[in-house]
Amino acid sequence: MSKKLLIIGFVWPEPKSSAAGSRMLQLIEMFQQADYDITFATTCSKTDNAFDLNSINIKIESIKLNDSSFDTFIKKLNPNIVLFDRFMTEEQFGWRVAEQCPDALRILDTEDLHFLRKGRQQALKDQALFNISYLQNDFAKREIASILRSDLSLIISQVEQDILITQFNISPNLLYYLPFMLDPVSIEDQKQVPNFKQRQHFVTIGNFLHQPNEDAVNYLKSDIWPLIRKELPKAEMHVYGAYASQKHLQLNDPKNGFLIKGFAEDVSEVVKQAKVLLAPLRFGAGLKGKIIDAMKTGTPCVTTTIGAEGMYGTLKDTNAFIEDDAKNFAKQAVELYTNKIYWRGKQKNGFRILNTFFDKNIYLKDTIETIKHIEAELPLRRQKNFIGQILQHHTLQSNKYMSKWIEEKNK
Repeated sequence: MSKKLLIIGFVWPEPKSSAAGSRMLQLIEMFQQADYDITFATTCSKTDNAFDLNSINIKIESIKLNDSSFDTFIKKLNPNIVLFDRFMTEEQFGWRVAEQCPDALRILDTEDLHFLRKGRQQALKDQALFNISYLQNDFAKREIASILRSDLSLIISQVEQDILITQFNISPNLLYYLPFMLDPVSIEDQKQVPNFKQRQHFVTIGNFLHQPNEDAVNYLKSDIWPLIRKELPKAEMHVYGAYASQKHLQLNDPKNGFLIKGFAEDVSEVVKQAKVLLAPLRFGAGLKGKIIDAMKTGTPCVTTTIGAEGMYGTLKDTNAFIEDDAKNFAKQAVELYTNKIYWRGKQKNGFRILNTFFDKNIYLKDTIETIKHIEAELPLRRQKNFIGQILQHHTLQSNKYMSKWIEEKNK
């Protein structure tokens, strides 16, 4: 009999809009290959960009916040594993899962460390150096409590895993490094991508609802693009991303070659046509989907330390120039756009990095084996994580009664 997996989604997966959407589909594919029967449940309403999960035989369920109908639903489903998509869903539903299905393995997929992103955003706002006080914010208290309550947390970046272990003393046993899991790019596919001569213009891409992307586009427009355009008056900056609002569309400036293109139906296609991808991220966390898209399509990039974080392991030869200063960023962008030798070298590096660090075949079997091993020793594992038990107990009390109060109020 197939084992049952319940995924509680923060939102519907939108692989064309965000890296988080692609990540969710990769996890679904991994569990499907291991023969799990999968149900995806979310409180979120469906968007036009939502992936059709029925098309890949995933059952879907609409659930409500602060409503005991979830208890009935999960008790009947009785899953072997519950996967929480981001810590907010674990906060909302974790105590109900623990109460109704105490033997179910609870896995948290962090996506990226939200508290790290928020802390960096605040430091940028304050124009201050990022330090431990920015790291120990209220989001950190919530997210780390969620990690401690869970049986296992999937961490997308080794940098973030190190932060959790060294700064917050989280047991490495509770964490599992699992980056993007991608198909390797064959030599044949590498030869098929457009060459230096066949490409033109700069590109950037990213969901506008994601604040690091919004900030990067504004920074690009105000500080970086004028310097590039001065050197390359015929080049254009093509900005793609889902959910562009009126304030984003106002950045459209055809006279200066800065073009807001909006939603891209096929990300690979637009990135493949560009000569260079620019990702001037000033805060953020996790792994950057746009840099992965650039590697896949053989498009070299210029990014920042934040953009490059966790992407390259210990490799010195990357697919990007890494610059945090606007002037140097623009200078390297011009260099990459005009120098075929640099460009070709960066392109080759990108394919190599993708096939070295993100080949799904490296991770699929080991991840499922690890999960099986944890399932087999779950009671012992929970005994060893007494802090997690304490947090589970207190959360059960506080969240449970707050939720029941809201439910009564809503009646």
